[in-house]
Amino acid sequence: MADESENLEETVCGFIKEPFVFWTWNRLAGKPDLAAAGRMPNAEAITHQTRDGRLLHGYRLKSARPGSGFVLVAQGNAMLADQLLPELGLLAQAGLEVYVFDYRGYGQSEGKRRLKAMVSDYRELFDRLAAANPGPRYLYGISFGGIVLLNLVGSGVAFDRAVIDSTPSRLSNYGCPEKYDPVVNLPQDASRFLIVAGGRDMVVPPKDSRELRDLVKSRGGRVELEPDFTHPFMDADFGIHRARLESIKSFLLGPGEAGPPSSR
Repeated sequence: MADESENLEETVCGFIKEPFVFWTWNRLAGKPDLAAAGRMPNAEAITHQTRDGRLLHGYRLKSARPGSGFVLVAQGNAMLADQLLPELGLLAQAGLEVYVFDYRGYGQSEGKRRLKAMVSDYRELFDRLAAANPGPRYLYGISFGGIVLLNLVGSGVAFDRAVIDSTPSRLSNYGCPEKYDPVVNLPQDASRFLIVAGGRDMVVPPKDSRELRDLVKSRGGRVELEPDFTHPFMDADFGIHRARLESIKSFLLGPGEAGPPSSR
């Protein structure tokens, strides 16, 4: 359980703004599909109890090759975990154990929708998965999920590779503390990062991720600014959508070994 003196669900981005913004995005995310796991033979519903007693609901997509590593996925803040299962199946087919959870306050997950709590939750999830799964440790952050996972990286976890797709450079522009900014949490060695941005993205336009892209490139990471990409999982052309996922899969899985896990 959390220390009684620590309130994980306190607002850090404005007493009115933060709850309202998350409420709006949660409404857009819709209701969970409770039958989603039953439609995929390798999917199972799982839960995690946080240190302050909230129950998070998520999914595991089983790999055909146990021990090949896992990928922890953090989705956008207008998405639910079950909505990603069919596409994430590509990573499971390639040999990874895939884990994706609804943020607290989303879907079936308990608790208040708060940035501080979500960042804490993903540190817990990563630590749990790293202890239980042998092999490489991968991260895949989508839009807001990239903010969450870069804060995870900034906390000092050891990981092998990370994909950050369509994530803004800063959150402090919206009234949040600078310590949550993606550019603040990027390690000096960014060689294990792939940053993806779409030239047609109207949700996170390229200008909003430019600082992060430039920083990643200057620190040895890989950057893909694709003129035909829109926001993740919003590409109208299935061929473009598939190419995006294939690029992400290829970066995470090869070629070759990623080497010892990196930490900040």
